[in-house]
Amino acid sequence: MKPPAGDLRHALGDALRGFSPPELAAATAELVARYRQPHAATHAILSTPERVAAYAAYRMPATHAAMHRILEELAEGGFGPRTMIDLGGGTGAAAWAAAGAFDTLESILVLDQVPEALALGKDLVARASTPTLRSARFERALVGGGPAGTADLVTASYVLSELSGAQTTMLLDEMMARGRVAVLAEPGTPDGYARIIEARRRFLADGWRLLGPCPHELDCPLGVGDWCHFAVRVNRSAEHRRIKGADLSYEDEKFSWVAAAAPGVMEPGARDSRILRHPSKRKGLVEFRVCRPDGSAGRAVVSKREGERYRAARDRDWGDSLPG
Repeated sequence: MKPPAGDLRHALGDALRGFSPPELAAATAELVARYRQPHAATHAILSTPERVAAYAAYRMPATHAAMHRILEELAEGGFGPRTMIDLGGGTGAAAWAAAGAFDTLESILVLDQVPEALALGKDLVARASTPTLRSARFERALVGGGPAGTADLVTASYVLSELSGAQTTMLLDEMMARGRVAVLAEPGTPDGYARIIEARRRFLADGWRLLGPCPHELDCPLGVGDWCHFAVRVNRSAEHRRIKGADLSYEDEKFSWVAAAAPGVMEPGARDSRILRHPSKRKGLVEFRVCRPDGSAGRAVVSKREGERYRAARDRDWGDSLPG
């Protein structure tokens, strides 16, 4: 059973009532300053209840939206995990995303090193309307540690920037040791993309098969100064707008990602080109920038003369596949 739309928003709203707006605003400013630094953290970023609450209000809706977009694509491709482990999962954004993407999900384990984040995560799922989320476990663990166990799906979202090179290697080792399918998401920035590309190389070197977003398993064809990233629109609650000092009722979260399956677990489906930017739509044609199954990237134009393909192409957007 999937949680209804808005379930996480209501849970967040209830949980944040225990903090004053000035407390959340000050903690948010501290978090924003830290997340603008690309180097690994030397201590836990979510180190106080106020910072954890600020993170949940400021970042959790966007992380949830990005992960939900990724996991929904895997669900549409036929993946239906029963078990999930989220590494560095903090307050549980990926857990909520997975519960919303997969009807098959039965158990969730969230591992993180910050007790305050785990405490808020438990509080949030206790307010969920679905049994799978309400029964999710939140346990303390360092990178490479934690209780033994494997899962159909192992995720790590927006955590690599906080890790050293050695810790990143340990995290990828743990993902591949624990999971049948691994999903990584990072901010849609050049730094975030670089971290995803390194993880992609590691998965391929260990014989894993790519499930997305790449339509091939060759080297990334994008040139210097370019990077692969996508976007999802996030509806802001009133609390979300207040803590971000924003007027708009939405924001666009940009993210980079990779999903891979262990050898023999799941083969990639049919390979279509991936749309890398917003299409340019003009009278009688649609122009795309795509990554192709042959390992190249570049311009693709679909004209009205192509009939049904053109009609389908008009509905395609950034991040979608482009058949043919």
